[in-house]
Amino acid sequence: MNTLELVLHPVRLRIMHALSGERTRTTSELCDSLPDVSKATMYRHIALLVSGGLLEVAAERRIRGAVERRYRLHPAGTAIDRETAAAMSVEQHRQGFAAAVGALIADFNAYLDRAGANPTADFVSYAQAPLWLNQDELAAVSSAIRNLIGARIKNLPAPGRSLYVLSPILFPIEEPTKRGSASDSKHLPSPRPRRERQSGTTSEPVPAPPRDSNLRAPG
Repeated sequence: MNTLELVLHPVRLRIMHALSGERTRTTSELCDSLPDVSKATMYRHIALLVSGGLLEVAAERRIRGAVERRYRLHPAGTAIDRETAAAMSVEQHRQGFAAAVGALIADFNAYLDRAGANPTADFVSYAQAPLWLNQDELAAVSSAIRNLIGARIKNLPAPGRSLYVLSPILFPIEEPTKRGSASDSKHLPSPRPRRERQSGTTSEPVPAPPRDSNLRAPG
């Protein structure tokens, strides 16, 4: 399997998440982190990730005649570069999205099944915000998201820190509006009434209060 095929699987994605932050873990520890994954399945996917160069053995020790291995992410083997991503087919994108969503559902259910799970205290969010964007605005939003995540992506485990997963998902849900088309003006919102306050002989507009269109989940 190549890197793309290895990454595009929900269990293998979760294993790599569990090893983020330069952590090392044994197979037993990974099974404890992913309680819904059987030990046999865990061994199989770890072996695939090791043979594919995404995981490496960090340390070994003998316990009652058996060898216990601690694994870590390979420092240079887990990223899908821009060229590989750009060459992905539509079907590979479909497979990748299904793997990512599958991993999210499994991790979220495992979180909710933990004793003391508190979505409000943990700032759990699965908000969706429909955004009307042109290409320049889209590039600005994408850049802002990358910068926000990039500022924290190298954080390491430390007292008071928990491992979170932030999964930005962005894609168009309609065809672009054609400039000047008959349907363009028909579906545009009507201009808001202009409210003015008098100041001597001149008048200045008073902005209407903003409308928040975000659809935010409870918590």
